[in-house]
Amino acid sequence: MAAMCNLLYPPNPALKRLHSPYFKSSFFTHPPYLTPTNFTTKPRTRRKVTVQSNGSNSADVPDRLISAVCYFYPFFDGIQYGKYVITQFAPMQALIEPLVPAIRVFKSFPFNGFLVFLTLYFVVVRNPNFSRYVRFNTMQAVVLDVLLIFPDLLERSFNPKGGLGLDLLMSLDSTVFLFLLVCLIYGSSSCLLGQLPRLPIVADAADRQVL
Repeated sequence: MAAMCNLLYPPNPALKRLHSPYFKSSFFTHPPYLTPTNFTTKPRTRRKVTVQSNGSNSADVPDRLISAVCYFYPFFDGIQYGKYVITQFAPMQALIEPLVPAIRVFKSFPFNGFLVFLTLYFVVVRNPNFSRYVRFNTMQAVVLDVLLIFPDLLERSFNPKGGLGLDLLMSLDSTVFLFLLVCLIYGSSSCLLGQLPRLPIVADAADRQVL
């Protein structure tokens, strides 16, 4: 519990950084010409259906795993916004507890988040050797993390100590955390199933960045 509190209340965190699968389902079986002397049936051929990534490359198992892991990045980077929700609800603590060692490693160095950002963007998103499926999901995670700068700036500009201001701040932080948690669960589970998640707010921005 003490380790979780250290993660949720960092001493002085650094400022954050600035399709559907195309399967030709119209499998029309053209009826054979029926004549009194000719009755034939065209044999059906099995078609292999592969999960595809909003346009081109198939999503094999490595692609799914890489894409699923990327959604942990914005969640780890914004874990401090859950300080009110996690400390007040025991089920939430039980849900986050297995992730504490990974979060501790992520938060161990102030610039780890920025280094991960550079790695994901320049090594994965801008690398045509990765499938579009991987690059799109990675870009969604990157954009989601960049958006965290707005609640961070707001919290630094208005830091109430009590009253209505503190209630509003707690509501804002809890909303941001729950949104990150939903994005993590939805994004990662969809990728593991080979589906293409489209997160609200960030999906269109990711589309524009991934050619």
